[in-house]
Amino acid sequence: MSDVLISATGLARLLDSVRPPRVLDVRWQLGGPPGREGYLAGHIPSAVFVDLETELAAPPVPVQGRHPLPDVAALQRAARGWGLSAGDTVVVYDNSGAMSAARAWWLLRWASVEPVLILDGGLAAWTSAGGAVQTAPVRPQPGDITLVPGALPTLDADGVAALARDGIVLDARAGERYRGEVEPIDPIAGHIPGAHSAPTGDNLSADGTFRSPAELARRFAALGVGGERPVGVYCGSGVTAAHEVAALAIAGHPAALYPGSWSQWSNLPDRPVATGADAG
Repeated sequence: MSDVLISATGLARLLDSVRPPRVLDVRWQLGGPPGREGYLAGHIPSAVFVDLETELAAPPVPVQGRHPLPDVAALQRAARGWGLSAGDTVVVYDNSGAMSAARAWWLLRWASVEPVLILDGGLAAWTSAGGAVQTAPVRPQPGDITLVPGALPTLDADGVAALARDGIVLDARAGERYRGEVEPIDPIAGHIPGAHSAPTGDNLSADGTFRSPAELARRFAALGVGGERPVGVYCGSGVTAAHEVAALAIAGHPAALYPGSWSQWSNLPDRPVATGADAG
């Protein structure tokens, strides 16, 4: 499908190959319940459960955000525990339109793992295509993967502020949070000055799969993405922004992630805050 996505039928073929992929179940939702219960109720055979809160993020610190990037050594230990070894193909999925699976996709790509593919449509696409599920947890033999950070670009608070002036910064949160009408989690409502509203949900079709490359390209072009202007993305805490980076990659546009996102920015007292509709 692309170098980002794999279909359910494509995954089924890979699972029947000589060297099947490592499959990671990354079910998670903000505020819970934990995704492990869903995993134990039924998951793709061979899939290992990945805990986003403890394995794909460092502990929250207000001035760093709710989901800081994990220490690379800790991420490597986790990845080896998932069975990942050098040369593996990795497939990640969830049951929420890849909103959490994309965090695993981005982190592993950032850590120089390749290929990493998102199961388009997640668990629903798998079962709709006739794929079986199992309930017993998978405990693989430890792998030997070595992670090298920095393969994908990131932004800090200064960098995202500069990019909002000189390039394109997309705010992947819901429009009402961008406009500052509501803020259910973070201490201040609003958005980074100069950022454009680009809700992550608009990357998806009605069935929970990603829109086509052409549709995504048109979407991002309408937001000013194109040419040589660099692009950055943030959300509430750096989770769904990874989904936007994936969608941009599908459309042919590389983008940097601001991992601290609004949960960091809104806890830094010297950072300006804008409210209201997108002026761009």
